Amino acid sequence: MSTLTTVADWTITASEDTALFAHAVGDGYWAPRVWNGHGFGIAAADLAAFDKALGEIMKMPLYWQARARRSDSGAGDPAIWSEPRYEPDDDFVYVNGPCRSAGSTPGYRPVSTFDIDLVHLRGLRVRIAAYRSAAGARSGAGAE
Repeated sequence: MSTLTTVADWTITASEDTALFAHAVGDGYWAPRVWNGHGFGIAAADLAAFDKALGEIMKMPLYWQARARRSDSGAGDPAIWSEPRYEPDDDFVYVNGPCRSAGSTPGYRPVSTFDIDLVHLRGLRVRIAAYRSAAGARSGAGAE
């Protein structure tokens, strides 16, 4: 896998059809949390950088090549992802959808890396951008 981009604490590498997200914090408390095959959570403070990283990947030829290989016209549809939800108890934002980690333990677990098929990044970015826009409107401040 080659590194596609680094944005803030995120490093994203990719193979032919999959993006691997690594966070600089490793697997400590503020590490991304993944429930393999069910969804993930990201510290609320990291969401803007994660959104920016998604946008950077979507500008790259590898993303568009993966989209072209997928004959599914619904690839990239936001409906595959839930609306993000903020959990004030841990200050994380959770999204249900097709992401994977190495472990198979049920429940959200801190991970140092997780991956998502490139074709699903557009839908995820739409969901996160809408969430950030609404959150900015609620707080009276613009989303970063």
